[in-house]
Amino acid sequence: MLSFFTDLPNHFSLPRRINRLGELAYNLWWTWHPDAQRLYRHIDFALWEATYHNPVQFLKQVSRARLSAVAADRHFLDRYDAVMRAFDEYLHPESTWFRRSYPAVEGHIAYFSTEFGLHETLPIYAGGLGVLSGDHLKEASDLGLPLVAVGFFYTHGYFTQRLSDDGWQEALPVDQRYDDLPIIPLTDADGQPLTVSVELPERDVQIRLWTIQVGRVPLILLDSDVPANSPADRQLTARLYSSELDLRISQEIILGIGGVRALRKLGCKPAVWHMNEGHSAFLTLERIREKVAAGMAFEQAAREVARSSVFTTHTPVPAGNDEFPIWLVERYFARLWPELGLTRDQFLNLARREHGWGETFSMPILALRLAEQRNGVSELHGQVARKMWHFLWPDRKENEVPITHITNGVHVDTWLARRLALLYDHYLGADWRERMDDPALWEQIDRIPDAELWEVHRHLKRKLVAYLRERARKMWLELRVHPVQVVASGTLLDPYALTIGFARRFATYKRASLVLSDFERLLGLLNRPNMPVQIIFAGKAHPADEPGKRLIQEVYRKVKLAENGGRLVFVEDYDMNLARYLVQGVDVWLNTPRRPNEASGTSGMKAAINGVPNFSVLDGWWREGYNGRNGWAIGEEREYDDPAEQDAADAESLYTLLENEIIPLYYQRRASDGLPVEWLARMRESIRTVTPRFSTRRMVKEYVERLYLPAMRAVEPPEATA
Repeated sequence: MLSFFTDLPNHFSLPRRINRLGELAYNLWWTWHPDAQRLYRHIDFALWEATYHNPVQFLKQVSRARLSAVAADRHFLDRYDAVMRAFDEYLHPESTWFRRSYPAVEGHIAYFSTEFGLHETLPIYAGGLGVLSGDHLKEASDLGLPLVAVGFFYTHGYFTQRLSDDGWQEALPVDQRYDDLPIIPLTDADGQPLTVSVELPERDVQIRLWTIQVGRVPLILLDSDVPANSPADRQLTARLYSSELDLRISQEIILGIGGVRALRKLGCKPAVWHMNEGHSAFLTLERIREKVAAGMAFEQAAREVARSSVFTTHTPVPAGNDEFPIWLVERYFARLWPELGLTRDQFLNLARREHGWGETFSMPILALRLAEQRNGVSELHGQVARKMWHFLWPDRKENEVPITHITNGVHVDTWLARRLALLYDHYLGADWRERMDDPALWEQIDRIPDAELWEVHRHLKRKLVAYLRERARKMWLELRVHPVQVVASGTLLDPYALTIGFARRFATYKRASLVLSDFERLLGLLNRPNMPVQIIFAGKAHPADEPGKRLIQEVYRKVKLAENGGRLVFVEDYDMNLARYLVQGVDVWLNTPRRPNEASGTSGMKAAINGVPNFSVLDGWWREGYNGRNGWAIGEEREYDDPAEQDAADAESLYTLLENEIIPLYYQRRASDGLPVEWLARMRESIRTVTPRFSTRRMVKEYVERLYLPAMRAVEPPEATA
């Protein structure tokens, strides 16, 4: 296990018999092991909820009396010992998948991402890209990959969402305290904070290094909140995704160039450098600079860097890619191109992009040119990416553009309901996790009795509704919101009605309002006698995305209308905790992107592994996952020239399927026992087909076999530091 620290922060005073609860709190292994989480819950359930499942904060606040009580409780100690044995066996295994499969391969994999969604207590993520990055680390840990990750510690995190009475999104700041988080300061031999320096115009900026241990994988976090920096520079890493260009380019310099220097300072010599999206593409320039400084010509240095670089693009539309004006790049990099042995124009040509209105420096172009291994995140997205970037390889046919695809996946242990996992343990065998990417294993899903599967699903629905009602109660008590807002948050939900979930980032292309487009027709569905339907919405718009915020407002105004009887709900402040309740507790997962703008999507995968069928446009991963029996497809597998025509066709398909197939099927019950056997067949087919193909177990193995190994073998032995 790669690790860069020796001493954990000592914030706790714990009874000796259970003092390893503190050690456990500082390794996010507990986030995907429910038995570990239940140790803290058992000590003080109310405090566990009040600290939002943060074991560091929990252990700082829990009473000594409660700790002493559980330290003398034989049943608690048995569970504690079992968890710590599992933890130790995990951290020090006899073997791992990676070592068994590739015993001769040496070198580390460096994985760079601008956000990581690991748990709700660490709001250093904004959405799907971050959650995918977090799932990637967890699976890399499970498989034993020699991987080290690099990202940011955002001192103000992502924002807390509140909606006004009129539905306008308000972004409230988040202030994170280092001492309250499972984040570990890296220090030098003298115990001083470990830092690296990056050059920005007319000054150097100091970057402090922290780490989070994710099972066996360390995540190095970069933080400019250092006393030596100016007040403005201390805020450079405070928040995600600023729309202010100077701040954004500074962040990406810190991530790419500062991240390379951080790994060098820690003595890590990666054989593979994986750029998850283009935000970290400046790392290629720093690696080339090192080689040129050691005496290598630029062309050879660029070839060597490209051979050991992997670039994953997630963006199917040109406007979604990071680009900077030429004048801004000149301001920030004028000192660098002489060090690379390049002229100004040679440097800018590395990533120059022509537009009708001018030129830009494109981060994905930089990554595409300086990485030999390139991929999109679904089969359809691979096609879109090859078409989008075809101009970079004008001598090749479009289908020969060297961008492949590896479809995204989800970390099953993070997203699977505990009750379902127990069913799998019983009916699939205790080792099912080791074989979860084997389709043959999931043929045994039929061994689970209908009654048991349905009872677990009903339990998860009741749990979701109880959670939303309690959230609404707290809103009324603590925020004193209008009673209509309380109703809009889910107080009238029926735990036994057909429940549809729609939760994701509120970007306009995701068309959250498509299901509301014929509102009178929808009201007829919501209020069908003896067959009611309810829809739960959740999601944030970027604070600078005015169209996205207007979309939330449009949805919220419909949610508040009395005519829907409380069956339309909008839940504020969508995060990983709420996501778990939703993907485990709804009956249908709705997704309505305007094809082909959904690169992959992963929320539907999380629902599907919990037996929740998808009801989605054939875009992203669902185009590969849909088989006619594991959910429903909205619209046709085609693109339209006219967005309005596409919206109208997809809306008609959506309503027709709801009216004629989905609603009747859900309420169809077998006379002998009242079970919805045909619906249960859809649930089983969803689990059977999605879990093995769309887990990160399959995904990360593909990255290893198709992208990491070719790059690692291109630089044997691992490259040396300049």
